[in-house]
Amino acid sequence: MPQPRKLVIVESPTKARKIAGYLGDGYEVEASVGHIRDLPQPSELPAEMKKGPYGKFAVDVENGFEPYYEVYADKKAKVRELKKALKEADELYLATDEDREGEAIAWHLIQELKPKVPVKRMVFHEITREAIVRALENTRDLDENLVDAQETRRILDRLYGYEVSPVLWRKVRQGLSAGRVQSVATRLVVERERERMAFVAAEYWDVTGQFAPTTGDDAGQAFKARLTGLGGERVASGRDFDDKGRLKVRSGVVQLDEARAQAVVAGLGSAVDGGFTVRSLETKPYSRKPAAPFTTSTLQQEAGRKLRMNARATMRTAQALYENGYITYMRTDSPALSAEAIDAARRQAAELYGAEYVPGSPRLYQSKNKGAQEAHEAIRPAGDSFRTPAQVARELSGDQFRLYELIWKRTVASQMADAKGSTASVRLAAPLSAAAGELAGTEAVFSASGTVITFRGFLAAYEESVDVEDDGAAASSERDARLPRMAEGDALAGRDLAADGHSTTPPARYTEASLVKALEELGIGRPSTYAATISTIQDRGYVRTQGQALVPTWLAFAVTKLLEEHFDWLVDYRFTAEMEADLDQIAAGDRERAAWLSRFYFGDGSGSQEGWGLHDLVENLGDIDAVAVNSVEIGEGIRLRVGRYGPYVEDLSAEVPEGQNPPRASVPEDLAPDELTVEKARELLAAGGDEGRVLGTDPESGHTIVAKAGRYGPYVTELLPEPELDPGLSAAARKKALAALPKPRTASLFKTMALDTVTLEDALRLLSLPRVVGTDPESGDEITAQNGRYGPYLKKGTDSRTLGSEEQLFTVTLEEALKIYAEPKRGRGARGAAAPPLRELGDDPTSGKPITVKDGRFGPYVTDGETNRTLPRDLTPETITPERAVELLAEKRAAGPAKKRTTRSTAARKTTTRKTATKK
Repeated sequence: MPQPRKLVIVESPTKARKIAGYLGDGYEVEASVGHIRDLPQPSELPAEMKKGPYGKFAVDVENGFEPYYEVYADKKAKVRELKKALKEADELYLATDEDREGEAIAWHLIQELKPKVPVKRMVFHEITREAIVRALENTRDLDENLVDAQETRRILDRLYGYEVSPVLWRKVRQGLSAGRVQSVATRLVVERERERMAFVAAEYWDVTGQFAPTTGDDAGQAFKARLTGLGGERVASGRDFDDKGRLKVRSGVVQLDEARAQAVVAGLGSAVDGGFTVRSLETKPYSRKPAAPFTTSTLQQEAGRKLRMNARATMRTAQALYENGYITYMRTDSPALSAEAIDAARRQAAELYGAEYVPGSPRLYQSKNKGAQEAHEAIRPAGDSFRTPAQVARELSGDQFRLYELIWKRTVASQMADAKGSTASVRLAAPLSAAAGELAGTEAVFSASGTVITFRGFLAAYEESVDVEDDGAAASSERDARLPRMAEGDALAGRDLAADGHSTTPPARYTEASLVKALEELGIGRPSTYAATISTIQDRGYVRTQGQALVPTWLAFAVTKLLEEHFDWLVDYRFTAEMEADLDQIAAGDRERAAWLSRFYFGDGSGSQEGWGLHDLVENLGDIDAVAVNSVEIGEGIRLRVGRYGPYVEDLSAEVPEGQNPPRASVPEDLAPDELTVEKARELLAAGGDEGRVLGTDPESGHTIVAKAGRYGPYVTELLPEPELDPGLSAAARKKALAALPKPRTASLFKTMALDTVTLEDALRLLSLPRVVGTDPESGDEITAQNGRYGPYLKKGTDSRTLGSEEQLFTVTLEEALKIYAEPKRGRGARGAAAPPLRELGDDPTSGKPITVKDGRFGPYVTDGETNRTLPRDLTPETITPERAVELLAEKRAAGPAKKRTTRSTAARKTTTRKTATKK
């Protein structure tokens, strides 16, 4: 009798290979390679459907928000493979991830494969032999509520994007997008920048000094203390000022200026030799608990702080660790650990650090977020016993090892004992002498505190980082200082008394870590989507990175302004969080999908403006002033405009002839919004604005040479005379004639040059580039020195090499150039040189050539030098295996050359079967 065959379908080929090794004979494990189908673009709908109810969104909003799905073009072959495998199977196990996304993939597989054999849902949170065996023994049915929640989310995002994005195209710029979470995340970053722009710095002074007991065992042991009180009033510090530079509390607080701070120092000159007295000394026990195990959000935050990994890289690396069996599932809102994981962590902590480092009872954690969902285990090392970082060091490298080590430390530390110690706070004082002038006789009070750790507890394994904007983070070194033994009334000597001036700083910009934290605290989106959200707002040009900081562009200001003024409730933080809570209720089966979508899109049916849905809101937008939306007032008549070709400033206060534009100047892309002050704007305008600063006349051509501030930085160019064209030319002929005219010479300024000081001589030298260096005696190719976007370089045919400095453009000789070309290329360091491969995967058995992973224009791809294949959605350069690379290249060869894109036959398209047919 033939042995029953069981087909197991997972998302990832890596996951499939790992699980197949645990299941053995009788099981065939295949990968769907992520989602197999989705809502198509309306333009790709079959012709007969484009004019019907599905034509606008691929969703029938009039009939229960029925979606229309299509199999991805690049997944049709995969679906055929799965159908063929299913014909030979007696049972189907769907082993996709246990979250909304995984449940939806499983549902789509059922709808498309239409299995006639028993179907079982198999779920697990880690890929280990024990977990797979347990999953086989505890299968369940498909969770239709989770599928409903995911489908609602997908339809919601389609309605939101397709209704709001076209408004952005008309009023701001083509190609922009709006989204339920991305637009709110952008607004957060923009609002923080607005706070920085409105910020007014306040100046304050303080006094610090070194103090030490004059008697006792610790005599002479110095510690640092800061002036905190003067004449019974508290001395103001940075946290006492608001963002307008004003003291938050007017009474009981004194603000020191430089004169008074120096007077305090002078008035304490006679007290340095023991004239300070301990007024109070307070000691308290100190105890600190470990942080909870990682959730998706806290992992992204901590990896950003400790490892400098962005959210996308963190999730990509975690995905690889999960699929290869090193950690549990990396998309979770729960900090809870299973009983097996708690035992493993406690056992390992005792083995590595000692029994005294493990508390008497296990620590239990639960989410503080009411909307927490998909609450399986926290992210932890896989297995019922953990492998230490040392044990996996040979198997993992780079980011994978660093992230595994971080997860291991956090998990083990979470089950360790509290750190113990004591904190001491001391206040010391001395009266000011006559040298303090009008402050003479006033008592100056200094304070210091310190923490002494007597038992490190969990700190022996791990300590959580904090964001730089957290209160007190900057003073941690002073807080952790150890104080000498003292008693009330003891005399202290002071030295190194100094007055220091400070300015309050604006609110810190968001980093990826702090933005993730803010989104989670507001209940917006889901941690599993934060990495994609942050990547989206960067890819759309709404946010750029400056070091670790997220800086909004002026384009983000325009988009946010339009949404705030005309779609206010769509970008309202509370409303967005409530939408997330509603989706959770659908996932729990407490809300009905179609009714909720109808309320969101069509409103409550009352007809009042307060009861409008998205459809009514878009239909009743009225006139939107595009100029106002794309403008930001800087002050004193200076206005910033977001133009088609980038941002620019214009001076509305300037007197210009009627019908002419006011003076304008482009704003450099690397200038942050909070750096564009009135003074900076006038500086850009003074440099000549869009007309440029006239430097003089080229003696050879007779053309005027000007220096301008451009979108990509300052540059010089020549002004060509206005062309004389036949006024009778048609528009097309005129356009063709203009295109045939010579273009003005243009050159970027060197980094050592400034727009306001560049001379005519400098400009003519720049415009003389590219310079012919000479001819290669072997190849006969001409070698030129040129200045490009990525710096100075030499060019010989198609071969380019980087020069060490911009000045070499004028000084490099033919002999020096030939010497540079005689050296091997250095990858990305050389302009035009081939970028080094991301990974090398051995030789291809067909071509015999080495397989490498490279970064291309359309993303990472594998190649053997002859055949290229873009990586599928589920694979990354870090996770692809040599075997899978060989498969991809073989598939590409078998497919043959890419055919010309033609209109696809509508007859081959099939409308999806609704899931109601499979519901019980």
